[in-house]
Amino acid sequence: MSTEEYLKDITEIKDMMNKSSRFFSLSGLSGIMAGIYALIGAAIAYYLVSISGREYLILDGKIFNYILLDLTLIALLSVLTAIYLSHRKAKKNNETLWNTASRRLISAFLIPLVTGGIFIAIKIFNNHYGLTGSLMLIFYGLALVNASKYTIGNVKYLGYIEIILGLICSMFPTYGFWFWVAGFGVMHIIYGSLIYFNHDR
Repeated sequence: MSTEEYLKDITEIKDMMNKSSRFFSLSGLSGIMAGIYALIGAAIAYYLVSISGREYLILDGKIFNYILLDLTLIALLSVLTAIYLSHRKAKKNNETLWNTASRRLISAFLIPLVTGGIFIAIKIFNNHYGLTGSLMLIFYGLALVNASKYTIGNVKYLGYIEIILGLICSMFPTYGFWFWVAGFGVMHIIYGSLIYFNHDR
């Protein structure tokens, strides 16, 4: 076997191992859509607070419940869109959506995210609202970094940006809404566009 053939075989083996351990069917369009959903949801939340006559939320108030529903719908739409578009991309690439790599990805992503969600819920129900926006960004960023080893490598950079935004937000909690818009809205659209043009197309 010549050196060139040997190197070719090594490269093919490496590619096979990489494909079996990483989920490459993550769709850039799903990131763009998640960002759009976040911006629409933020606009609705801003409107609800503005018509309430207050600059703050009451935990058992009607506006708080509406905003909670708003956030739930954003998350649900983002997840369903990601599943649909990733399934379509996987089918196009002759891959299965639910495999070992995707299971590892979801597990790595959910552990920090669920932990953060429970922690934030505890803080809210103890009337500690101030750092909610920053905590959401930080735990989401940690989830992305943790999951990045099982998918497209540059996901971790979005995670780093979310963490940095969350830390800055913790120093300026009164601007938490705008940091949330930047992290979950604008950054998702930018990141999703980069993935779409560099990988999907």
